[in-house]
Amino acid sequence: MEKVRVFCRNNGKFYEVAPGTELVELMEMAGIDALAAYVDNQLKELGYPLYMAHSVEFLDYTNSDGRRCYKRSIYFLLQKAVQDLYPNKQLILDYTLPNGGYGEIVDAPQADNPDDFLKIRMESVMELTEEEIARIKLRMQEIVDEDIPIIKRKLSNEEAVKLFKHNRQYDKARLIKDIGQFFVSVYFMGDCADTFYGPLLHSTGKIKKFNLMKYNKGFCVQFPSTLPPYELPCVKYQEKLFNVFKENSTWCNILGVKDIATVNTAISKGYSKKMIQIAEALHERKYADIADKIYERKDDVKLVLLAGPSSSGKTTTSMRIALQLKVLGLNPVVLAMDNYFVDREDTPKDENGNYDFECLGAMDLELLNSQLNALFAGEEVEIPTFNFAEGRKEFKGNKIRMAPNDVLIMEGIHALNPALTSGIESRRKFKIYASALTSLSIDENNSVSTTDNRMLRRMVRDNNFRGTSAEQTILRWASVHGGEYKNIFPYQEYADAMFNSSLIYELPLLKHYAEPLLRRIHPTSPAYAESLRLLKFLSYIVEMTPAEQAAIPPTSVMREFIGGSSLEY
Repeated sequence: MEKVRVFCRNNGKFYEVAPGTELVELMEMAGIDALAAYVDNQLKELGYPLYMAHSVEFLDYTNSDGRRCYKRSIYFLLQKAVQDLYPNKQLILDYTLPNGGYGEIVDAPQADNPDDFLKIRMESVMELTEEEIARIKLRMQEIVDEDIPIIKRKLSNEEAVKLFKHNRQYDKARLIKDIGQFFVSVYFMGDCADTFYGPLLHSTGKIKKFNLMKYNKGFCVQFPSTLPPYELPCVKYQEKLFNVFKENSTWCNILGVKDIATVNTAISKGYSKKMIQIAEALHERKYADIADKIYERKDDVKLVLLAGPSSSGKTTTSMRIALQLKVLGLNPVVLAMDNYFVDREDTPKDENGNYDFECLGAMDLELLNSQLNALFAGEEVEIPTFNFAEGRKEFKGNKIRMAPNDVLIMEGIHALNPALTSGIESRRKFKIYASALTSLSIDENNSVSTTDNRMLRRMVRDNNFRGTSAEQTILRWASVHGGEYKNIFPYQEYADAMFNSSLIYELPLLKHYAEPLLRRIHPTSPAYAESLRLLKFLSYIVEMTPAEQAAIPPTSVMREFIGGSSLEY
């Protein structure tokens, strides 16, 4: 029998293997320990058979796709444990948290009735005790110790729908049926079956580290950190952030929109306009609510600080809140934080010897704090303008003095960091955290990543307004996201208010713009595997047409990304 020649990119060696050899066997031949692999830049599980010449790169936990495989496998492990211990209950994985994933256990629906299921989701959440959490975690560890193979099978659409209806996973069954693919990949762990939107590990024994801890009524599933030795991080209960997620989940339940399947149904039936109107009305209400809170403290608050991760709609959010403050009789004045950089030669450098413009040390904190206090004292101040070409501050006679009803608004990555405005009294400051914190799910056990949502926003915006390709956005994203973990996420709980900029209609909207951009990425590009992952995710979503998009108001946060805003950026 003729051998198949395979190139292993990890060690630069060629291997000749029999046709049908699985990746796990090649991994053992190469002496590599991996979680998954790229086969010609396409992500595959280790059970993938090789029948022709390929270029293979094995992935461990340092790779983002490797981590996703590991996390999906932990979720499957959790589902198996819950199924074993609570056969009449159902696991719901709601949304991602900075510490891991949040989930709850509810009564399993008895029939395929979306209205009944919404009621079950809102009224039958099982409040878990510490003992019950420990029992589930113990069962998870037992399954790991049993080293059960995780097997992928191709089922026909009809077989998959029948299977998940039998398992009372009606959301999943409805989504599979509506997508209408001929075959569906279903993963099996013993008698437990589920679909996941990406590969899993090849056995439960590969899951070495995880944790399950009580979190609100449900639990937080913890994953190892991204840095060696991959320890489990300390968990801090972030009440404000959790409440924003829960608020969004409640809104979705009230609207009857709990997952991608119901959004797809609404769009397919021509309810796009109504969905847009309701979602935008909820945003308007929240803008007004934050402005009201600022107004209640108008005698003290003179500085509104706003921060959030990339593509959260911070610019639109600050403008919309400013408009609401004007309605209340206050006069918002924007003060650009970028004008307070230190001169280029004084900018700290990172570990690679490059200027680190994102670190707090790149800001002239002394000048910023002294000028703010002078303004609050009624003095006239000459505001600097930073010349980015020259790398220095310039003073061009831009002088301002605050009137009694003026309030300064500053937006920037360090806005919530107490060290930025350490010289300002706390009573003078009102801090806002903005992010696109979607609690929309794909189905019962697959939540929508808030990070993916923001990356799609950025991809569309940068292509529309900054001349940046989808490939460049993907390749830069790891650096962008790393900066968020360092400079933004640690300070989000310091916020006096949180604004959730996600909208229930935005994924069908973003699909229209992002899908063609992703399809342009060449198979040899290092961004190709990520483009395929995002395209697969978008394949589950019904696209919103240009005619339907006309209902999006010109002041919507989504106009910041697709264009057509009446606000001046």
